[in-house]
Amino acid sequence: MTRELPPDERDDTEPPEHPAGHVGPTRPGLLLALGLVGLVLGWLLRPASIRVAGTAPTVAWTPVLALLLVAAILFAVAWSTQRDLHRRGVRLEPHRAVNRLVLAKATALVGALVAGGYLGYALSWWGISDAPLARQRLLLSLVAGVAGVLIVAGSLLLERACRVRGDDEADLP
Repeated sequence: MTRELPPDERDDTEPPEHPAGHVGPTRPGLLLALGLVGLVLGWLLRPASIRVAGTAPTVAWTPVLALLLVAAILFAVAWSTQRDLHRRGVRLEPHRAVNRLVLAKATALVGALVAGGYLGYALSWWGISDAPLARQRLLLSLVAGVAGVLIVAGSLLLERACRVRGDDEADLP
């Protein structure tokens, strides 16, 4: 257990690493790790489902189109946020900016996992031509994986659009 020092005995000379309220950018290593976890889980899905249910799951157009819609919405919100925040006289309310930042960070993480999962599932079908619907599963999984990558890209653009210029950057052109 640590004991809290009284105010007169505290050493407040060193500032904290991150000031209160600071949210750092999404780390590429975390996105890569989630993508790899999704890749392994997606690759293992086919043999596991065949062993348990006797057949592999099919990939329908509906979830693929939903992922593409989410990616399009993220790109549109990122563009709108970038345009609004960098035009003179337009201010984004703080709670809306935080909501967009949280949306960006969450969808980047989930998008990496989804992209890895679908790409892993597609990889598990690579080279298999004798199974029924193998080609359809491979192609739709690839499209869904690309949609997941687009979700990550749109999320990172939205996160970047939510950045606020710091005081030390105010002198830059």
